[in-house]
Amino acid sequence: MDAPLTPKPASASNTQLADLILPTHANTMGTVFGGKILEMVDKAAGVCAMRHSGKPCVTVAMDRVEFLVPIKVGDLLVVEARLLRAGRTSMEIGVEVFAEDLKRSERRPTNSCKVTMVAVDDQGRPSPVPPLG
Repeated sequence: MDAPLTPKPASASNTQLADLILPTHANTMGTVFGGKILEMVDKAAGVCAMRHSGKPCVTVAMDRVEFLVPIKVGDLLVVEARLLRAGRTSMEIGVEVFAEDLKRSERRPTNSCKVTMVAVDDQGRPSPVPPLG
């Protein structure tokens, strides 16, 4: 039988990623492609989950994502992820997305969602994660 995993505080896995939005990230309206945002959300949730579990993690689900306001070329896309819940092998990550206008030093929320990640072993099978503590 495996030894119990040592609890970890949720704050230890907090993650922030950022990327400057360039014309190559934009559609014909000069706003970022939704896929770019979803890519950053998935990366941030993955890093958060791996920090908590210490293992490779896979995305199982991403709940409803609404695009509230556009992110424009020149904005800094900021994605913040934090661990909300740790199950036996799965983790629920809360993700918030912001657009930062670097000229005005203004940050506005653009998206939020929850992402479910599962830790896996070397064979790709679900693997236990530490409880929150």
